[in-house]
Amino acid sequence: MSDHTREEAFVPTPEILAAAECWQLLTEVSVGRLGIISDGHPDVFPVNFRVDKETVVFQTGDGTKLHAIEAGGSVALEADSVSAEFGIAWSVIIKGPAAVVEHSDADLDRIGRPLFPWQGVGQDHIIRISPASITGRRYSTRAGRQ
Repeated sequence: MSDHTREEAFVPTPEILAAAECWQLLTEVSVGRLGIISDGHPDVFPVNFRVDKETVVFQTGDGTKLHAIEAGGSVALEADSVSAEFGIAWSVIIKGPAAVVEHSDADLDRIGRPLFPWQGVGQDHIIRISPASITGRRYSTRAGRQ
């Protein structure tokens, strides 16, 4: 067996997930990575988020994320999980426009759980991502192992 063939034996084959399963998986985690374009360059930020009716919401303050979103660009949000116990990993990516939500306390109650931004206080803007696409993959972390 060549080295190349041995390496291929350890590469997991992904299972492509349906949109409904992607949304279900997103409800099971609360931390993701938000990708934006800022000043013509890509940037990535951790965010605490919640799923709300096939959209994703998170809080942010004034700064890079808010400015990029107000400039009208599309964003990407990736969330994932790895279970060493079950030998499974998954990743879901949503892409689409994000906008500042005009909110009230009722909006936050409807989401179900408070949003806790990474930097705590001063994160007064609620952002909603309404994805144009959602994709997901699941992998066996035990593929090719004897």
